[in-house]
Amino acid sequence: MQTFQKIAAAFLLGCIGVSSVAQSMSFPERNAPRPQTTDGVPHVQIGIEANSKITEELLRRVGEFPGVTLGATRVSLPGATGFQLNRDVKLARPEAIVGGREFAHVHPDGSLHASLDPDVARAAIQAGWAIAHPWADQRDGWEGFVMIYTPQTKEELEIVYELVQSSYTYVTGATLP
Repeated sequence: MQTFQKIAAAFLLGCIGVSSVAQSMSFPERNAPRPQTTDGVPHVQIGIEANSKITEELLRRVGEFPGVTLGATRVSLPGATGFQLNRDVKLARPEAIVGGREFAHVHPDGSLHASLDPDVARAAIQAGWAIAHPWADQRDGWEGFVMIYTPQTKEELEIVYELVQSSYTYVTGATLP
């Protein structure tokens, strides 16, 4: 019966024009130890520095997403770069965005905050790639709001990039090429 209900709900959402992009991801276990983070806001890592080449590569890739402009964050620390969705980009889940049209941002230490599908967020947390934001349980739509740990290697960058792509897809309903 649950399967029928899921199919019926997906059909209904499609009929009324709401994008329903189901996301199912699994991640390899992260080899590095989980960084310590603050318990409140600002929510940051403790004692971790960015690998500038890795961060630059991440920003270059995200800057190629359709309808995304990189710029000063609207919701995070000074020096963070926000991933802003342009006004012409439709939002499938506006409630998942913390502020303005910023679906994610990267901090000066290389960590990121992003809104993910709650199932993807749980998988990323379980595999050691992320931690729930302290406000994740404060508002409907924020259940998948996480901090993604700083990528230090090219291999870690690939997983973090997948997570940022997943965030874009979750918030917009559009799949990236």
